[in-house]
Amino acid sequence: MSDERYADAIGEISLVGTTVRLDLVSLSHTEKDDKGQPKPVFRQRIVMPVDGFLQSFGLMARVMQQLEQQGVIKRQGADGKPAAAAAAPAAPPKSTNFK
Repeated sequence: MSDERYADAIGEISLVGTTVRLDLVSLSHTEKDDKGQPKPVFRQRIVMPVDGFLQSFGLMARVMQQLEQQGVIKRQGADGKPAAAAAAPAAPPKSTNFK
């Protein structure tokens, strides 16, 4: 038996008491949604204490930074524009006192 597991995504995360449950999903080859796209189907659950989840979250955040630095991903603002453009300050108001 292999020690590796494959999942297309985390389908749901729930907090139950002092444990976090992460449901791993894979896209179904047979089940489709209303748009004809493969449906995510539950495959396996990871259960860990809150402290373990927080440590894992920090690790994922570092990997996200690396992916961003490598240009693999680009963050977007709420308006769908790249975050750098969304965060750019607006031009300062023009004063009639200076030309």
